[in-house]
This record gives sequence, C-alpha cells and structure tokens, in this order.
Amino acid sequence: MIYVTGDIHGEVDIHRLNSRQFLEQRHMDKGDYVIICGDFGCVWAGGQTDRYWLNWLEAKPFTTLFVDGNHENFPLLEAYPQRAWQGGQVHELRPSVLHLMRGQVFRLEGRRFFTMGGASSHDRAYRLEGKSWWPEELPSDGEMAGALESLEHNDWQVDYVITHCAPDLVQHVIDPSFASDRLTNFLRYVDENLHFRHWYFGHYHVDRRIDRRHTALYDWILPLTEEEDNADQAE
Repeated sequence: MIYVTGDIHGEVDIHRLNSRQFLEQRHMDKGDYVIICGDFGCVWAGGQTDRYWLNWLEAKPFTTLFVDGNHENFPLLEAYPQRAWQGGQVHELRPSVLHLMRGQVFRLEGRRFFTMGGASSHDRAYRLEGKSWWPEELPSDGEMAGALESLEHNDWQVDYVITHCAPDLVQHVIDPSFASDRLTNFLRYVDENLHFRHWYFGHYHVDRRIDRRHTALYDWILPLTEEEDNADQAE
C-alpha cells in the first residue's frame, strides 16, 4: 500500500505519523510506503534531534519516502550515501528512510512516480543563509536537464508526480499572489507535456483538491488506491 502526505517539518508536524493518528500503519509492513511531499525537516542540525526522529521513522512498520522541500539542510542531506533504488536514485538516511532525488522516475507497486523536490522560500528574508536557508532549495540547470532526460526515457508517461511546489498556474489557483519562478515555470512545462494520473504536492500548507489531477497536501494522508486511479481516469 502507498500513502502520500504533506510537509512534516521534522518534529513540528511528524506527529501525524504516530500510531494514534495514522491508524492504518497497524496493517502495514516495510513493503508499504508513506511518501512525504517535501519539507521533511528531519535532517536539519545534524545532531541528536535528527538522529532521534530518523530512528523513530526507521522503527515504523512502513518505509518512509520523501522529496526535498525548501526547508531542508541540503549539505547534510547530500552527505548521506546515494544509491540506486526502484529505478531511480535515493539518499539512504536509514534502510527504510529514503530521499527520492530530483528528476527521478521510480517504480512502486507497478506504478511509475516522477519526483522533483525543491521550492522557493517565501520567508527567506527571515532566514540566515547556511543556518536556516540554502540556495540549493531550487534545482540546478543540471537537475532540470536530468529530469527531462528521465521523462524522455519514460516516453513522457508516468502514473504519479510527487513534488514540493506546484506548477505556476496551479499555485495561482491556491493564491494568485504567489510569484512564479524558474522551478514553477519548469513544472508548468512538465504539466503541459506529461501524461499522468495525478500530481501531489505540499508547500502551501493546505489540503485541497485543486482539480481532477492536482492535489495540495498538508495534514491529509491519502491512500493511492486502484479506485482512486480509476476515478481520476474517468473524470
């Protein structure tokens, strides 16, 4: 089984994955997945708090997967070992806590997932570079080029898209004041050219189905079921 949810911001919102709130985990094992749409935040200061929450997730019955958001400590995240996994590249934080790297296509339960982390920090003015903000929050030109190569290799067809921010036209539905940037523009190009069933993203701290193919997640933990797949196809 695969579930998808929004930002957890380390210890701030990770409680939604505890056994009292996420009851479904009682019937899950390490072959089941919870995907977090960015702002993972459990790799932040590199100390005891990071270790505690990574070990907490490792002890869960499911496997935790995440794309990076804008609020990540990118140098620390990049220091974790990289390896091939399910058709793409990951950073292994723990054996069952994996960072789904940018521009990859993974195969899970017979379905293809395109992943693209990153976003612009709306609160950058209140953060300190190298301490609470890093310029790597936006993908490099090389990462974007690699993403296009991955999509080309998959004939521009996947089942799901997992990102942190949304394509610019989609985020404008949430709030017209949100500024476009080179990543949201890039995602618009992907949105206009990629064949997919559904696109899930975090970042905006809302739970909202924008249209039949785009959903913003924050607190919701949604299962990816065959029934949902069929509903998306039928709309």
